[in-house]
This record gives sequence, C-alpha cells and structure tokens, in this order.
Amino acid sequence: MIAAVSSKISFGEKPTLTGDLVVLRPVCVADASALAAAALDPDVDRLTGTHSRFSLEALERWYSSRAEHDDRLDLAIVERATGETVGEVVLTELDVHNSSCSFRIALFGRRFFGRGLGTEASRMILGHAFETVGVHRIELEVYAFNPRARRVYEKIGFVHEGTKRDALCWDGEWIDAHTMALLGDEWVTHRGHVRPAQ
Repeated sequence: MIAAVSSKISFGEKPTLTGDLVVLRPVCVADASALAAAALDPDVDRLTGTHSRFSLEALERWYSSRAEHDDRLDLAIVERATGETVGEVVLTELDVHNSSCSFRIALFGRRFFGRGLGTEASRMILGHAFETVGVHRIELEVYAFNPRARRVYEKIGFVHEGTKRDALCWDGEWIDAHTMALLGDEWVTHRGHVRPAQ
C-alpha cells in the first residue's frame, strides 16, 4: 500500500533496512574511508560523472552531517555476507509540495557490480520512499555511457522521460544524460520484497 500524499513528508527518520543481500543503514563517519577509496577508482568517477576529488577529512565532515538533514536520506549499502560497505544510496532534493525527490546510487568499485547488490539496495530505498514516507515521484539521471545501470533502472520500473544532450564533458567528449522517473502507482507493479530490520 502506498502512503497517502502529504505536505508533511520528510526524510528526517533515518531507517535501517534489511534485505537478503544487503543492509541499508544511515551513513557514518567511518564510511568516509570506503568512499575515499572508491574515489581512486576511475570507473566510479566516470559512471557518476564526478570531476572533483575530496580529502578524507572533507568526506568525514560530509558524512557526519547527513543526519541533520530532513530533505535527504543517505544510507550506506553494507553487504550482509561480509559486513563490507559496498556503496551508498541517496534520496535528495525533496520537494515537499510536489511529493517528489531525486535518487542516486553508487557502488564503490567494479568488483561489486553484477551481484544484485545495487538492484536490491535500490528496491529497498525506493520501497521506503514510496510506502513509508509517501513520496509520489522519484527521478534520476543516468549517463549514456552507462547502459548497464539504465537496464537495472528499467527493470525496477523507471521510465525514460527525456535526454539532456551534452550534459557531461568527460575526457573531451560530450555525453548525454537520460532522465528517468518512477511514480508511486508504477512502483506497486515493480516493487521488490523488503524485510523489516533485524
């Protein structure tokens, strides 16, 4: 059941969500080292369109302040089998009046790709947004050179809505960004199974 539309929606609550493969929990200062290590991977920078590098201290300050914000939700993706922090999922740009937000996910290296971790993490945070918080619309952008991610988003239920031409300049080449979105009633058809936190 999708939560009723409300002008009081908020990401002030920072939940822990448990799935079969991963646990999503609020980010903490200790996660900054995993993010800093990921920043050294050129694949991670490229797929996320990240041009800037941040020091470990800057990342620690960033992660330590995430709990203060009720307009965004930053959760670490922890692999259950190993206890390793493998990425993050973020709901951001909350528009209370239009009951919408943006979504992004980053896995901290190619060794975590193709194992279902990102798909499950995405389904879990989307389920929280639609079913608990009461968001109506979630949108994202995916770069044209990342068809693997686009296939995952389509599998979850996101619909391609348009293309931002030449949105990213990477290594001297202009790259399009595809805009995709998922609505609450569409989520009912595509949602995955999420168990309560243990």
